[in-house]
This record gives sequence, C-alpha cells and structure tokens, in this order.
Amino acid sequence: MSVEEDVMRIQKKLTKMASGDGGQEQALELLKTLQNLPVNLEILTKTRIGMTVNALRKSSSDDEVISLSKTLIKNWKKFLGGSNMGKDGATPPSSSKKPKLKEESKKEDDKKEKDKPKQTSFPPVSTTDAVRLKCRELLLTALKTDMQDQDGLGAAEELAEELEEAIYQQFNNTDSKYKNRIRSRVANLRDTKNPQLRLNFLGGAITAQRLAIMTAEEMASDEMKALRNKFVKESIDDAQLATVQGTKTDLLKCAKCKKRNCTYNQVQTRSADEPMTTFVLCNECGNRWKFC
Repeated sequence: MSVEEDVMRIQKKLTKMASGDGGQEQALELLKTLQNLPVNLEILTKTRIGMTVNALRKSSSDDEVISLSKTLIKNWKKFLGGSNMGKDGATPPSSSKKPKLKEESKKEDDKKEKDKPKQTSFPPVSTTDAVRLKCRELLLTALKTDMQDQDGLGAAEELAEELEEAIYQQFNNTDSKYKNRIRSRVANLRDTKNPQLRLNFLGGAITAQRLAIMTAEEMASDEMKALRNKFVKESIDDAQLATVQGTKTDLLKCAKCKKRNCTYNQVQTRSADEPMTTFVLCNECGNRWKFC
C-alpha cells in the first residue's frame, strides 16, 4: 500500500472522529502513524489531510491529541515555503533554469512576506502540561466574551496560546506567581465594563508580550482610571487637612450627626484668582466634607 493510500485511509477515520460520528479513542494512534509516514507536499495537496487534522484538533478534548495535531500542522507548514516544484508537481526540465527559478521564487516570497501583516508563528510552542493547557482554555474563554464573529474564533485561540506562552516565559514554571498573573489577565479580559482592553488585544493594538506584563492600573478602563485619580486627589486633600490645624466653629452643621461641633480649614487648591476650598471635619462623628 502506497503512502498516499495510507494517508487517505487515516483521513477517512479522522474525518468521522472530527464530525462526531465515531469515538476518538484511536485518534492518538492514527496521528502517531501519520507522523511516521513520509508525507510530502504532493500528498498534502491531494489528500488535504492538514485540514482534517486541524478539524480534529478543534473538536478533540484530549490534550495529547491536541498537542500532536499542532505538531503535525507545524511540520507540514514547512513544505509550503520549501518547495520549488511546479503546479503539476513536476521538476523543471532543464537544470540550467533552476538557479533562475529559485531566484524568482525567492523574490516573490520576499515580496509576499513584506506585504503580509506581521503575525506570530502558528502554532505557539506546544505543551502537554495540564496546568498550562487549562490556563490557555481560561484565557480563550475570556477572549470569547461577547464575541459575535465566529470567524475570529481561530485568531482568539492563537492569541490565548501566545499570551499564556508570554506569561510562562516570565516565570518558567507554573507556581503561584504564574497562576496569579493568569487570573488577573482572565479577570480583566472578561470584564464587560472594560471591553476596550479585549478589543485592543484581539485587534493587535496590544501584543501578547505587552499584555503579559501590564499592571492592574494599565489594564483598567478609562472610567476606573478616572475614579482612582479622584480617590487619590481626595486622599491628598484629606492629608492636607489632617496636617494643618483647623479652626473650631459652631456655624457649620454636620449632615451626618446633625451636630455643630466642627473644625474647618481653608486651602488654595486651584488657581490664585479662584476662591479657596474649605475643608470641614466634624469633631463628633469624624465626617469630612468640603465646599468652595
């Protein structure tokens, strides 16, 4: 039996498994057999086995099947840029034309590579680590939040794997620091009040390497950043009031305890031509407020 016939036989079985018509118990053995076969570009083109393996990868829940499928796809993709064969699969008839054909092919490849938008290699480094695979699944679920376009699902899978790989490179292990970093990315990407972070990552405005090291303040939404700035300013104002001795008065009434035992202090917080800001502290209940 020829290699092509073996590949076709395996493809039929994998197609049934990917479509859900049959169980996937033998999927790993079939993929290992496929890995040992001398598959070339001509066989890949005729049998389209690459599409079948990719479909199996998406439908399978077995970590080893997914990892081996990605490895096969990565190895086969090398044929796409490494073949100088013609469309009909025949080699050039004259050996004197080979250098010229190679040179033209190289120029075309360089031009396509230049015009092609920059992307990370697919697939990222494959792994069989159960913790890392689970983290990739969590990141993918977060990226799919409110996703309406199913065509972008494949890109989301790649981005989830790239982000997990970038985080793993920061620690080189799956300890508590690694898991905490994953949790923070998942929480921020899943946040429905901060969709801009998720859209920027899916759109390429934020790279996986950048998102892997961003702080909570950098990932926060514009609304949260404004709220934090407000709290910081109020804290500064309260600190100024606490460090400067105020003036006691009974002219001001606390809205919380209704007592008239207060201490006030005036600070120039704005430009010189603006009125001073009055900070008030209730000596009874500790309530603070301010007015201009």
